[in-house]
Amino acid sequence: MIGITAYFIRRLLQSILVIVGVSVVVFVITRAIGDPARMMMPLEASDAEVEAFAVRMGFRDPLHVQFWNWAKNAVRGDFGDSLWQRVPAMELVLERLPASLLLCFTAITVALLASIPLGILAALRPRSWLDKLTTSFSLIGVCIPDFWLGLMLILVFAVAIHLFFTSGYGTPRHLILPAVTLAARPWGRITQIVRSSMMDEMHRTYMMTARAKGLTEQKVIISHALKNASIPIVTLAAWELTRMLAGYTIVVETVFAWPGFGYLALQAIQRRDLTLIQADVFVVALIVVAMNISIDFIYATLDPRVRLA
Repeated sequence: MIGITAYFIRRLLQSILVIVGVSVVVFVITRAIGDPARMMMPLEASDAEVEAFAVRMGFRDPLHVQFWNWAKNAVRGDFGDSLWQRVPAMELVLERLPASLLLCFTAITVALLASIPLGILAALRPRSWLDKLTTSFSLIGVCIPDFWLGLMLILVFAVAIHLFFTSGYGTPRHLILPAVTLAARPWGRITQIVRSSMMDEMHRTYMMTARAKGLTEQKVIISHALKNASIPIVTLAAWELTRMLAGYTIVVETVFAWPGFGYLALQAIQRRDLTLIQADVFVVALIVVAMNISIDFIYATLDPRVRLA
């Protein structure tokens, strides 16, 4: 217990450093790409208006003073008001957060439910027609562009047969198409890793020992082979989920007008709303750090050797 506690304290401290580093990078980039006042003001704004806005926002203070003021407010969750919506930027991001979380967790659940059984069946029958078909479709899932798949699903299931909605949020009919679109690539990758990991485990000595003890084939596969193959599967699934939460959903959210923070980030960039961009990136960094800590906890549970590293 002491070992695992020390391990997670160490990981928590490292995560705090990551968040601080991301905050510094975001702040520096928003100042380095040009005059933030000029970028945030309308193109037709006069020099006097831009200068007055810059003074009011503190953009003419020394850089270290700007960062100190920004950091003090950021610790309290105050990133200022969105120039586009005229409301607190963090409030906008947190309003969009549930929609993105729902989409990402639904997509990874769909990917896992489809990939694990297919990967196991393909591993049990190598070079069979099922194995070849599974491998082919998993490669298609990895290679197919998200925007194209989303548009095709809209054309067939929303326009042609009116089964689902093309955009919006609130019901399963809004959720299914974007979730399936987002799940296609993770499904392909996870299916391949399940197949390869299970094939490696099926030829290990402990599998023959388990069968010799009289265990049923189902128990041997699920309780022994799949459990020992779970580390690479969990690694890839967690990486795919983290990638989604880090902004990979932006294409799917744009195609389906899904009100997540990925789509919000795109709108903020289009409107040059640096305040909103900073809040969005900060929340994404927090999510990624929280995901990494959760993954470490799963690793330490599955393999005690991890917490000794």
